[in-house]
Amino acid sequence: MDRTNLIERRFDFQIRSELVEGQEPEFWVEGYAARFNSPTVLFELEGMEYKEQIANDAFTDCKMEDVIFNYNHSGKVMARTRNKTLQLAVDNDGLFVRARLDGTEEGRKLYDEISKGYIDRMSFQFTIGQEAYDFENRMWTVLRVKRLYDVSAVDIPAYDDTSIEARKADAEAVARQHQQKVDTELARQRLALKLKLNGGK
Repeated sequence: MDRTNLIERRFDFQIRSELVEGQEPEFWVEGYAARFNSPTVLFELEGMEYKEQIANDAFTDCKMEDVIFNYNHSGKVMARTRNKTLQLAVDNDGLFVRARLDGTEEGRKLYDEISKGYIDRMSFQFTIGQEAYDFENRMWTVLRVKRLYDVSAVDIPAYDDTSIEARKADAEAVARQHQQKVDTELARQRLALKLKLNGGK
């Protein structure tokens, strides 16, 4: 199954300012844009949850040479890896992000809103390079992230409507296919039991 459409994930982040004597303060936000082996519920189908987790080596060979930081995945760029105002690091816990926001008027305004608690989530968007699906536990595992596009401050802790609908439709198709296989196997077992009880007739 190909699930390389744009994906979004959301996580909390922390803020802080760094003061250097004689210089203007630097305003940074930081936190984990992704945490490894931490299942996230994608959707529920017929009372069952379908989840996804990110493997601890999923960012191996990931393209993230020029990643941007903005607000709700749109608008002006407030930080980016190319000019070193956005820093990314993969550690044992996940993908760690630091973004400096004092370089633009929009960034300073966003930092103020974050510091006052109006904005309190971070998100990142990516495409999948490789994944595996555990039918028994209804769990996708992202084995490789193909490309990281952005990390953003977001105001609503939920998936982007367009992204989640595309992903949900794709995921539900697999879930329904799995359920059909289970139903077919149960029907086969019932028929075999019935034939056995009837002496093979």
